[in-house]
Parts: sequence; structure tokens; C-alpha cells
Amino acid sequence: MSSVDDAAATGNVIERAGNRIADVVERWMPSPFLFAIILSYVVFLVGMVVENQGPSNMVMFWYDGFWAFLEFAMQMVLIIMTGFVIAYHPRVNDALQRLAAIPNTAGQAVVLVGTVSMALAWVHWGLSLVVGAIFAREMGTAAYREGIAVHYPLLCVAGYMGLGLTWHWGLSGSAPLLLATPGNEFVDLGIVDGPVGTSATVFSAYALSLTALSIAFAAVVLYLLTPPAERSREITDYIPEDELLESSPDGGVDDTAVDDRESAANGRLNGDRLPAERIDNSRLLGGLIALTGVAVIAWEFYTRGLAALNLNVLNFAFLFVGLAIYTRPAAYRERFGEAAEAAVGIILLFPFFAGIQGMMSGSGLAETMAQALLAISTPETFPVIAWLTAAIVNLFVPSGGGEWIVLGPPVLEAAQEVGIPVGQATIAYAVGDAHTNLLNPFWALPLLAITKIRAREMFGYAVAMLLALIPFLTVALYALPY
Repeated sequence: MSSVDDAAATGNVIERAGNRIADVVERWMPSPFLFAIILSYVVFLVGMVVENQGPSNMVMFWYDGFWAFLEFAMQMVLIIMTGFVIAYHPRVNDALQRLAAIPNTAGQAVVLVGTVSMALAWVHWGLSLVVGAIFAREMGTAAYREGIAVHYPLLCVAGYMGLGLTWHWGLSGSAPLLLATPGNEFVDLGIVDGPVGTSATVFSAYALSLTALSIAFAAVVLYLLTPPAERSREITDYIPEDELLESSPDGGVDDTAVDDRESAANGRLNGDRLPAERIDNSRLLGGLIALTGVAVIAWEFYTRGLAALNLNVLNFAFLFVGLAIYTRPAAYRERFGEAAEAAVGIILLFPFFAGIQGMMSGSGLAETMAQALLAISTPETFPVIAWLTAAIVNLFVPSGGGEWIVLGPPVLEAAQEVGIPVGQATIAYAVGDAHTNLLNPFWALPLLAITKIRAREMFGYAVAMLLALIPFLTVALYALPY
């Protein structure tokens, strides 16, 4: 037997299957931007064939869709940027470096990154995506220093698992938060009588049990997917060693250097600042406005309880929590400038996927797909069908809130017809929306920028995770009581 055969014979069945899938995906997967363009053509053609729409109609649906969700797009950008700013605070980064020193084996390293990512996604998907990316990079660096051979593409998938599994069932989930927002579209349409609080969705026993079981199952699969040392490509295969071992993982600087740069640019020493510079770096002024914002959020939750939680409240909270951590306005502004780079891919691709959604909703294709799937559901199978409906549509429109605006009405109306609680239907839908993020690279763009890996180099293992989760989610959604 040759050395190649020897290497192929090592590892368990799941690891070998994951390795083969990774090889295929790395050869054939297009870039995220081209992925969006190809999907645009696919939906364009399917809309004409299935819905009998003319090409000019489909083009106008596409154009109108570009601008339909600008408010929601800004909310998504703020989520990723506020998460980035907090994740890249020196104290947070130091904590990640200490965590990265814990594992002694490659499997332990992958599981720890994945567990942190999935747990954080329940709190804030933007924070999970950025922290997961930074943690994957820190873990790869720590493993390299300690001589532990860890497959870097799988580490990056582990850092992305929060977006691929738990985010939409948590505190920043678009569908449950939109449903909890006063005056939302579903109330206006008469589908629900009033806002549906997060106690019926995010904090239901159904959602919490599903979250805990999913994290445990995914951790086991990540461990089994971990390649042996001879088949592992370490972080130095993707990031030059001299860049890797810099003290700051993003090539940035400590927040105390912000004012130094500004003063140096004006030919002055720190001790000889103009009054405007001292104001710009005033911890008193920054801290006061930060505490005011935090107090507003505390008051909202005190007076309204969990019903206060929605996208605007979440963004407001993280915006001012970040300012409270940094305190100096100049340092906070500087970090936001760096965060913009992490959001640039979303800013570019979001209009294209919104255009795809415009074609799907304007032509009636999305509703046709949803009704066709939901028509075959029963009270027992409805959660599974709702999951599959969202999973399929999410391949074309990876925007949880945008999809929910289109798919929410038929999903909730069908749920009420078969006697399924609105909260359970929403969570089942959210499972599908998160699940196929493991195939569509749209939300991985910030992670790709931080980890310096290409989508096709890591998404083979993401696809392996997607496939491994299918039987588990089928059983869990069918069997878990609400």
C-alpha cells in the first residue's frame, strides 16, 4: 500500500467523507459574488417558466427588489459592525488568546471554537461571526506555536457554525424579533392579533431544548470530522508566518494609539493637544453618553420585559455597550472604521440577494414554493416542512428577516390551519433559514476577510456539517414537544 493509500485509510468514516466533500467543493465552488450572480440567473429563468412571467417583468422585479429592504440592510450592517467592535477590543481578544491555549489536541481545538461560536450566536449573531473568525485564527496560531496540527479550513467552519445553526433561534434572530416588534407586518396583515413576545419563540422550552441539543450534536460531528495530522493543512498554508505572529491579529493597534496618531499627524505630542483633541478623547463625555444609552435599554427591559427585544433595541444596546467599553469617542470611531471592512462584502452582495428576493416575491415564486411544501404538512410534520421550506428559499435569499417578510405570511397561516402555535412555527422556520447558510457563503464574507481563507477552501466541511445535521434536525423537530 502506498503512502497516499495509508493516509486515506486513516481517520473515521465521517472524517473521510468530509475530506472527499471538501475536495469536490474546493474544485468547483465559485466566489460569493459569482454565486449571487449565478443564483440571479437561476431565479430569473425559473420565475419565467413556473410563474409564466415575461423577461421584462422579471427584470423589473429584480430592480425593485434592490431597494426594498434598505432599512433592514442597515440593521444587518450595524449588527455585524457593533459585533466586530466589541470582539476586537483588546480585553476581549486577550480572553480569546487565553481560551486558545486550553486545547491539547486538534479535535479539542475544533470543538472549542465551534462551541464558542454557536453559544455566542444565540446572544448576537454579528458578535458570533466576528469572534468566531478571530477565535479560529487565534486557535490556528496557538496550535501552530504548540506544534498541534489542526486543519485550518475546519477551524474556520467551526467559527462559522453559529451562523449555520443557532443564530436565528436566539436573541438576535430576525424572525422572532420582527414578530415581537409592535406594528409589524404580520399584525398589519391580520395574521396575528398583536406582537408575539420572545417568551413564545426564543425563550420557549422548545427553542431552548433545540439549541442545547443542536450544539451538543454539532460538537460531536466537528470532533469526528477533524482530519489526522498527515491530512491537516495548518494556518501557515493560508497566512504567512510573519503576518501570523504579529501581536495584533487584525494588523491594527491598541485603542490607546488613536489619539497618538491624530496628534502626530498634526505635528504635536500627546501632552500638547488642542482643546478639540482633548474633547475627542474625553472618557467623561464618551462614558456619559454610553451610560445614558445603556440606561435607556435597561429602562426598556424594566418596563416592558422580554417584549422589548427587537432588532432596533438590540442594535442600540450593542452600539452603546461598545462605547461603554471603549469610553473614548476617538477610539470607538477608529474601531468602527476598521469594522467597515468586515461589512463591505455584505454591503455589496445584499442588494443582489435583495434583487433575487424581489424576483421571487414579485413573480409569486416564493409563495408558490412555500404553499406547495406546506400543503403536504400535517400537525406532526409541520415543523419539519417549515424547516425545509426556509432551507430551500435561504439558498437563494440568505436574509432571515427579508425571507420572513415574504414567507412568514404563508408559513403562519398554514400553521394556524393545522393547529401549530405561532412560536413553534417561527422557530422551525428559523432552523431552516440558518441551516443552509452552511451552503451559501454570503454571511461568511466577514469571516473570510478575517481568517484570510477562500470560501471554496472551507465550505466543503460546511457542506459536510449541513448533511450531517439533516437526520438530527428531522428527528428533533418532529419529536420535541412544544
